[in-house]
Amino acid sequence: MTEFESLAVPGPIPTNISRPFWDAAREGRFTLQRCDACGSWVFYPRSHCPHCWNPRLSWHQASGRGTVKSFSAIHRPGHPGWTVAAPYVVALIELAEGPTMLSTLVDVALDSVRVGMRVDVRFVLVGKFALPMFALLQQPSKEADSVHSTQ
Repeated sequence: MTEFESLAVPGPIPTNISRPFWDAAREGRFTLQRCDACGSWVFYPRSHCPHCWNPRLSWHQASGRGTVKSFSAIHRPGHPGWTVAAPYVVALIELAEGPTMLSTLVDVALDSVRVGMRVDVRFVLVGKFALPMFALLQQPSKEADSVHSTQ
């Protein structure tokens, strides 16, 4: 159990628009909306594409990978329920598909966080919700690469 799993904080309030995102997260799947008209990936969940204003958005499996665009170490949380996790890092994650998402970094030392770090989604159970948080992307070893390339 991580410090985040022991949080006693209010969770998200799913709406008709965001419910597919939260349902997929509960199943350990990272999904995003994609515009059926222009093909742009969209996050946060919405009713219309912010790129072309088309109302035809559908849900698709996404990579769950991204890059730290910006971050902040939180030492004094704004909500007392987050005190057990402090200090922790919140970061803007530029997802591989294009959108930017605000999230929390897990399993990373505060002094090792850098802009440009590659990260991968991890679902952390907080109350009854699986929240998408991000951890440092584990790079395969050269030995593992050679094994995969010969198969």
